[in-house]
Amino acid sequence: MDVPRNRRDVSWIRSALQAAVELELATIPPYLCGWWSIRDRSGEPARLIERIIADEMYHMGLACNLLVAVGGSPKISAAVPTYPGPLPGGVRSDLTVYLSGLTKPYVRDVLMGIETPEAPLTREIGPPTIGAFYDALLAAFQEARPAICSDGQLTVRIGPNRLTPVRDLGGVESAIRTVKEQGEGTSASPDEPFGEDFPAHYYAFGEIYHERQLCQTDGTWEYSGEPVPFPDARPMGVVPPGGWPEPSDEVRQLLRQFDETFAQVLDGLETAWARGDRDALDDAVFAMFDLEAPAIRLMGIALPDGSGTYGPEFRPVR
Repeated sequence: MDVPRNRRDVSWIRSALQAAVELELATIPPYLCGWWSIRDRSGEPARLIERIIADEMYHMGLACNLLVAVGGSPKISAAVPTYPGPLPGGVRSDLTVYLSGLTKPYVRDVLMGIETPEAPLTREIGPPTIGAFYDALLAAFQEARPAICSDGQLTVRIGPNRLTPVRDLGGVESAIRTVKEQGEGTSASPDEPFGEDFPAHYYAFGEIYHERQLCQTDGTWEYSGEPVPFPDARPMGVVPPGGWPEPSDEVRQLLRQFDETFAQVLDGLETAWARGDRDALDDAVFAMFDLEAPAIRLMGIALPDGSGTYGPEFRPVR
């Protein structure tokens, strides 16, 4: 976003879309850690987070399709950031994203921090948001008007969303609007306009944090609706810089199992968009389900200092 607007050509658009792929991917590990840590996933917080994870996977798919549409190829295998650390693309540069089990500070500082809207119900001036990043990307598309090709893009259902090829500028505008409004709502409403009974991500996390549904009273939005009890969660500690120090053999084995599987997921996703290969995408999705078992086993092993439990590091190894 530091490049002057009049120099945002097709090459800049490809670079920005690669950053978008990395940005959407970066949100998934912290959300998964929060979701996996919830012991009973029949409640509202688990439902909200599960839906958000599906949306973020869909947003990543949209970014990949958009990049392919302008002649690029998503680089995913090495795209995962190191946690704790910043978001890619210069977004929310004041935010340090870390991995932890679900706690109120984690919801407020990390999950809501990632999804902070351009214009929330109460807005403080700060660094560029995800919404501002996508606004800049859309403006570049509208001004540069690159050739758009649907060859190599993928079609797949991801949760409640259906990913389809982008064929023209109208499709680009629709895709970017979807990402923004599912994440932060609109300037007039915190509702996600693409799904019933589900607020945009920032406000969904707000409901978990405030333990109340968001509702409108006399034209004002407040967390004063039905209760959303904060769930009982496995006490996964905060993964430190460099990963867990001196883990036991059992923990080391589980971490390696998780990270090798995670690498398979990333490699499969990159192959899928490099070749327009739906089978490779399906294989990556199936591998993704294999991440949960070692993650939850790690969350059952106490840290040596008794401050919590281990959890996944999301450090792919091959």
